[in-house]
Amino acid sequence: MEANGIAGKHGLEGDEDLEFLLTGGELVKIRSRTWKKNRFYKLQEDCKTLWHESKKTFMRDQTFTIDDIESVRKGRQSEGLKKHTDPNMEELCFSIFFKGRKKNLDLMAASGDEASRWVRALEKIINNMRNLNRQQKREHWIINCMRKADKNADNQMNLKELKHFLRQINVEVDDTYAEEIFKKCDTSNSGSLEGAEIKHFYDLLTHREEIDVIYKQYALAEGQMSARDLLNFLLNEQREEATPEDAYTLIEKYEVDEIAKQKKQMTKDGFLMYLHHDDGSILNPAHKPVYQDMSQPLNHYYISSSHNTYLMEDQVKGPSSTEAYIRALMKSCRCVELDCWDGDSGEPVIYHGYTMTSKVRFKDVIQAIKEYAFKTSDYPVILSLENHCSVEQQKLMAHHMISILGDALLTRPLGNTMPTNFPSPEELKGKFIIKGKRLNKLNAIFSNNSIIDEDTVSEEDEAADVKENGQKAKSKKTKMKLAKQLSDIVIYCKSVHFHGFEHARDNQDFYEMSSFKESKAFSLADTSATAFIHHNMDKLSRIYPAGSRTNSSNYNPVPMWNVGCQIVALNFQTPSKEMHLNQGRFLPNGFCGYVLKPEFQRSPSSQFDPGSLIKGPWLKRQTFHVMVISAQQLPKLNKDKAKSIVDPLVRVEIHGVPADNASKETHYIDNNGFNPMWNENFSFNIYVPELALVRFVVEDYDSTSQNDLIGQYCLPLTSVQKGYRHVPLLTKRGDVICSAGLFVHLMLIDAE
Repeated sequence: MEANGIAGKHGLEGDEDLEFLLTGGELVKIRSRTWKKNRFYKLQEDCKTLWHESKKTFMRDQTFTIDDIESVRKGRQSEGLKKHTDPNMEELCFSIFFKGRKKNLDLMAASGDEASRWVRALEKIINNMRNLNRQQKREHWIINCMRKADKNADNQMNLKELKHFLRQINVEVDDTYAEEIFKKCDTSNSGSLEGAEIKHFYDLLTHREEIDVIYKQYALAEGQMSARDLLNFLLNEQREEATPEDAYTLIEKYEVDEIAKQKKQMTKDGFLMYLHHDDGSILNPAHKPVYQDMSQPLNHYYISSSHNTYLMEDQVKGPSSTEAYIRALMKSCRCVELDCWDGDSGEPVIYHGYTMTSKVRFKDVIQAIKEYAFKTSDYPVILSLENHCSVEQQKLMAHHMISILGDALLTRPLGNTMPTNFPSPEELKGKFIIKGKRLNKLNAIFSNNSIIDEDTVSEEDEAADVKENGQKAKSKKTKMKLAKQLSDIVIYCKSVHFHGFEHARDNQDFYEMSSFKESKAFSLADTSATAFIHHNMDKLSRIYPAGSRTNSSNYNPVPMWNVGCQIVALNFQTPSKEMHLNQGRFLPNGFCGYVLKPEFQRSPSSQFDPGSLIKGPWLKRQTFHVMVISAQQLPKLNKDKAKSIVDPLVRVEIHGVPADNASKETHYIDNNGFNPMWNENFSFNIYVPELALVRFVVEDYDSTSQNDLIGQYCLPLTSVQKGYRHVPLLTKRGDVICSAGLFVHLMLIDAE
């Protein structure tokens, strides 16, 4: 189990960047202007863990894994480096940003070339790790655990090390069974396993009985699957409209045995490889890229949206940060909020007014947004301004947006005539749209009428919503002065007060939009669903959480999507079931932050009401059959307790119109997170499949307290592939859990 063996697994054997990391080097770790310490960093021999020395006497030297890293950024990109280093150090600096809430690591190299080398090498190994297919990841994980269990590093495993290894991979075995499996593998009777014996042991542990059964059922050609056998499997089990060419393509793509490939056959290993890739995943691979029509008006799409984007934690005393914007944008959020207030130094700042949250400069936020807005999606970003600034600082806000965002900022409607509806996401690619107050109608742009430099407008309701958390509040009828420069760059998203659907229909232009506090929005959805849906057919609606959610909790976004609301703003910084649903809603269509609403939410003749099952094109009754078969390599939750093994259960949830909402769960399995099997069947009646989301939840059963979340995955029902499928699992924060997954069988049958 030498380093070059693992490097081979990465496909980086002999790579000079890998060798550079394995050799390691000294970097300066920066925490403040005065705290700058030299530390030695190197990649450990498993090629998966970074080690660095710690000078604290009570702490051992520290490590973190490559999987923990979210990104590596060259230059003074972090707030810490901007604050604690001089601009002339730009070329020497880089930062490592971690998943979750772990603080980023700010580092400085001796030269610009050395900093570039570290960044390039780390990015290469991160990308390699992410590109490993599931089969390789699983093997890599097993071998890594074996090395940890090999206490004396002699590349052999005795019985004691074997038991430790089984615990590492989350399998509880009694001593008799441990001895039995050990004897079976110890063919040399040496009292330890090595080489081929460890491989045999590995094969015993990775054996998938459920896959064997399926494979044997279809492998009719000398115990192997011919192309015809595979085609039968695709047609009968996977319910795909497959052709012989499709079967040949899969063999060419996934078969690992060259002789079998030449014979146009698929071995069991090739079959397992196919099931672990996109073609065998629950998510329809045709829905992974942008596949929807992106030329419809902007308001015909659900838009991934964030509330109080600047906050990293809670709404009262948590930190405000440019990093919060970067994280939201990198998750394809397409509408971010900027809560703008006068800053002491004459520069506008962003923070949660009337609270103790920290402040961040407006200019720095716009710069961060400019740099990261279009890294994961080309489609437009809406900047929702919550403006509490004086006229002078409003002028500065406009100046910063115009100078920093440049041509990407939309400062007039597309075309040369007054528009009558929204342009499409396709037409607005790479553009920033400002949402805020405007002093006049949009058609003033096309006339020669000049207006005064500033005037008063009614202040946005959301400013007053803070009263719910007991803080000081403003009167809802306050007026504020608005600078012409800021007013002029509000084009397609002019904020107006909501006076009822009838008033909006008769008096509001398409670009005039309202924001609704969750309680108001839910009330309207309950009492006037069809009117709300028709309102959203030619206008935009933004929903935001109540001010009483001081802990940054979220409301359920599904009822808001059910009535066609586009900008359903959530606290992105809070890992929660609601954010899992949001991630699932926007998972298909290239994870671009825009999803086309169903036709019945866009057609003026529609009488759809999510609370009523009246007949219409939305009513497509189906029965969704789910068989939860097994799981693989579920992570241990309490890693500090050596004997802690999970007791997993699986819950399948449907989220959609009220009639479709349902939840069913398996029994729990004692002490097995490595390969638990359930083989339990569930069925769900679905009435409006185009609005339904499916969420898989794996929990660790606890009889004395609330179950702990192990992993989850959510996607639209319309993107589910039928048949035998692998379901990847994500953490509470939405990061992929390497090599863990569920194995299920799925059927969708149209009702008579």
